[in-house]
Amino acid sequence: MFTGIITGVGCIVAVHDLGSSLDHGKRLSLEAPAGYLDDVGLGDSIALNGACMTVTTVSPATRQFTIDISAESLDKTAGLAQTGPVNLEKALRAHDRLGGHIVSGHVDGIGRVTLFARVGESWELRILAPGALGKYLAYKGSITVNGVSLTVNRIKDMPEGCEVSINLIPHTVENTALGALHENAAVNLEIDLIARYVERMLSTDPTHSPKESA
Repeated sequence: MFTGIITGVGCIVAVHDLGSSLDHGKRLSLEAPAGYLDDVGLGDSIALNGACMTVTTVSPATRQFTIDISAESLDKTAGLAQTGPVNLEKALRAHDRLGGHIVSGHVDGIGRVTLFARVGESWELRILAPGALGKYLAYKGSITVNGVSLTVNRIKDMPEGCEVSINLIPHTVENTALGALHENAAVNLEIDLIARYVERMLSTDPTHSPKESA
């Protein structure tokens, strides 16, 4: 589990094919900020742009680690098949502060940036989310964009999807990889975990008990 509070900005420095067919995934080599890997071990979970991945090799001395990403994960995420900056978050520990919201690290869909512009001292970020995610998005609700926990300020349902407007303060732009976004950029989206369960409960027949399904 994660919180959506980015703990470092890393960089994918190399992408290696794990096979010759489209069914094969890739091995990513990443560079982390100084000291970031000091408490990271093999098998630990780190979210890359909001997608939970497993550390397969780690070298704190060189500030580098690797992860293997499957073809399925590559198909369901954005920004993890090429070199460049990525948001990093280590898995939540039981005694950590929940500064953002509960994030699973499972990408629900890929959105597209429709606007990224400065407004006063802040930035307005508009994202067109897939229509299927629209019912989970609410005014002042939470959404995770490339691993960052953010608050929805406006919602606009459209034929091609659901557009959300988000305000980014300078600290967020300066301390995450969101500052590199641009119009038409693809971003990983994760809906609020609570909204997911509420939708499931409302769509299930209340007369169908767990005992009957066993």
